[in-house]
Amino acid sequence: MTEGITSAAEGGDTLTRLEQEGEIAADYLEGLLDIADLDGDIDMDVEADRAAVSIVSDSSSRDLQKLVGRDGEVLEALQELTRLAVHRETGDRSRLMLDIAGFRAQKRTELAELGAKAADEVKSSGQPVKLDPMTPFERKVVHDAIAAAGLRSESEGEEPQRFVVVLPA
Repeated sequence: MTEGITSAAEGGDTLTRLEQEGEIAADYLEGLLDIADLDGDIDMDVEADRAAVSIVSDSSSRDLQKLVGRDGEVLEALQELTRLAVHRETGDRSRLMLDIAGFRAQKRTELAELGAKAADEVKSSGQPVKLDPMTPFERKVVHDAIAAAGLRSESEGEEPQRFVVVLPA
């Protein structure tokens, strides 16, 4: 009986810690937006045991595209800088996810479709399918889509050329 109470308390502590990460990240990103003279609102949430912070704008998201960069390169760098800012404040490693102008949300949809297509190809051919190299975020989304299709997948190779292989059942 005591274990259940402890687990519930730990769950509350985790949520509080993740909310604190989001607050620290939001403050850091607001400062960055001010320096860059860009308009944007910051949304915070907790998704899948990690803090999630999004920068959104009512005006043209063209301004925010500067913070996404080509293929999300600037977004990835900003996410790492934001994680470092959180680490500096808390002393704990952060797994915070940053999205800007809906880039990651759209990418997640595209990657889920790619994973489903690859799964269909493997089911029909019975042969493994190797996908192009991807970032860790992209591989995670594809792995989840493959699992949802009832197949398994593995990551192979070394960064930055690490890729997903979809395997027959």
